Amino acid sequence: MVGNLFVVAAPSGAGKTSLVRKLIEHDPAGLRVSVSYTTRPPRPGEVDGVHYRFTDPQHFQSLIDGERLLEHALVHGHHYGTGRDQVEAAFAAHIDVVLEIDWQGARQVRERYPDCVSIFVLPPSRDELLRRLNHRGQDSAEVIARRMRNARGEMAHATEFDYLIVNDDFDVALAQLTAIVRAARVSMRVQAPRQRELLNQLLAD
Repeated sequence: MVGNLFVVAAPSGAGKTSLVRKLIEHDPAGLRVSVSYTTRPPRPGEVDGVHYRFTDPQHFQSLIDGERLLEHALVHGHHYGTGRDQVEAAFAAHIDVVLEIDWQGARQVRERYPDCVSIFVLPPSRDELLRRLNHRGQDSAEVIARRMRNARGEMAHATEFDYLIVNDDFDVALAQLTAIVRAARVSMRVQAPRQRELLNQLLAD
């Protein structure tokens, strides 16, 4: 893999989608967020192909059977997965890719792409996490309660990731996420192949 694959995970309500959206706005030509498949129904305002690729369980299973998913997981009672074709197309176009996935999917991606850059986003407190889930007004009280129950188990996997961001102040968290992306782009793994000709010229007798 020449280029960067950024994996961003967080419990629901921590703010990863807002952070990734703003990150992409700042670099639309060089970064692409992969639109995940999901079997859950759309929330109000969500658009198929923009927020998610909404599908049914039968089609989702066919994607698994056809090895067309880079990763997949059962999250909050619904299936989610990353299309392999989206990631490969972006790499072919020399575009870095951001995956918004859960810790289960992140573990699968690390197995396939050990050089991926993984980032976990935490809320500043459980009370704030609950406030954000209620404030966005997208889920029923039952769904919010389930998400809060699941959040502790999800956050227990934060230490498996390369970087940890606490999304207390959004602008600070965005600056930290941006810094991670910029640093990865000038890593030796990425730069050495790209600058091989220059290095050879500089080191020539």
